[in-house]
Amino acid sequence: MALNTQPNLARADDFYEALIDMHRDLDDGQSQAANAQLILLLANHIGNHDTLAAAMELARQGAAPEIGAQA
Repeated sequence: MALNTQPNLARADDFYEALIDMHRDLDDGQSQAANAQLILLLANHIGNHDTLAAAMELARQGAAPEIGAQA
């Protein structure tokens, strides 16, 4: 399964609002734990290692472009 990086959310604004609401009233540690749980749930749903590896590489490049460029 190839990683789809094109806009693909039918209700992007609703998703963003729900994501923000998920973090409401959480401290930093709880927010990080909620993000980690969400990542693991979505990774399990996707289930394809190559797709997940491609997503992790793109996410790392976005978080630290200078590191991603060295690879």
